[in-house]
Amino acid sequence: MPRTVYFDYNATTPLDPAVRDAMLPFLGEIWGNPSSVHQVGRHARALLDEARERAAKILGAKPGEIVFTSGGTESNNLAIFGTARLLKPKGRHLITSAIEHHAVLHCFDYLAKKEGFEVTRLPVNSEGRISVDDLKKALRPDTIFVSLMAANNEIGTIQPVAEAGAICRDHGIVFHTDAAQWFGKLPFETIGRLNADLVSVCAHKFHGPKGAGLLYLKSPLHPDPIAFGGGHESERRAGTENLAGIMGLVEAMERFLFPPVFKPEFLLPLTRRMIERLSKIEGVEFVGSSEARLANTASFVVKGAEGIALLGGLDLEGICASSGSACSAGSLEPSHVIVALGKRASAHSLVRFSLGRDSTLEDVDLVCRIFPEVVLRAQLGQ
Repeated sequence: MPRTVYFDYNATTPLDPAVRDAMLPFLGEIWGNPSSVHQVGRHARALLDEARERAAKILGAKPGEIVFTSGGTESNNLAIFGTARLLKPKGRHLITSAIEHHAVLHCFDYLAKKEGFEVTRLPVNSEGRISVDDLKKALRPDTIFVSLMAANNEIGTIQPVAEAGAICRDHGIVFHTDAAQWFGKLPFETIGRLNADLVSVCAHKFHGPKGAGLLYLKSPLHPDPIAFGGGHESERRAGTENLAGIMGLVEAMERFLFPPVFKPEFLLPLTRRMIERLSKIEGVEFVGSSEARLANTASFVVKGAEGIALLGGLDLEGICASSGSACSAGSLEPSHVIVALGKRASAHSLVRFSLGRDSTLEDVDLVCRIFPEVVLRAQLGQ
């Protein structure tokens, strides 16, 4: 039985033991509902307020600017639907990019199809990076909202979000960034450096728990809620707070954002080695940016192969990787990111290796030895 090599850290990270320990009291003796007025509930409320203050301190924000959510998807949905609906009387033009996560793109699709908005999707260059000049050209008098990711989950390309945010601010346009892949991988001083009015954060991308995240809302912005049933989170997100998950999120933020747990000085040599060696295999092409990319991410497309076959071949060897494709009902959907790069013919063959703090040079060399045979089998349909 081969040992497992986990190279899918962009999908999720293992829960850190210290984070788990911080969560345990909230799965046992501290079980009250923070909205209850009795002493058990008040104790839970005090700890929830403390967690909000801790999160705000880490980000350089105000406690009232933090909304706890169930993760990146909900944060994105609240930011996009809530802001677009709030500002609809001022205009109906929205801007995003062609390579956003589906948790963003599907929101814009819905707003365009069901609620009368017009959406502009910015193109990207061959490295998967948007142009701020394209953003400037796309702005209109009725543009009310822009959403651009901080770093791409499939190919790791880092986007010029600070520049984009500054442009939006100069034009009085609300700017959101999905920063799920940013936190824990790139250094930052405060949330303000992103120049964003709304920022989505997801705990399980940096060794926190699944089902926990937050949305930063720059005061006094107050998007329309998308969940109803109570006045939780200052009437911005109804639902009893997941106190254990929130505590795990905040503990992970304190431990793994300063400095980033994904250390570039450690990971860059590993991914550069992979890029150099795997790119020499016939039919294998590196995709993304060699410079403006997450240090832990190395993605490739393979001529004449299907992503699902490549992942299956790797899995048989004990190697966990990912593809931009989604398998549904026996069909394979092409990666919209690779399509946006102008490589439609290769969009079914994306393989993403995303490394983490426990990755080793031995792991990298193992993948480099095995991948040529995996590619050959996939190309031959074996």
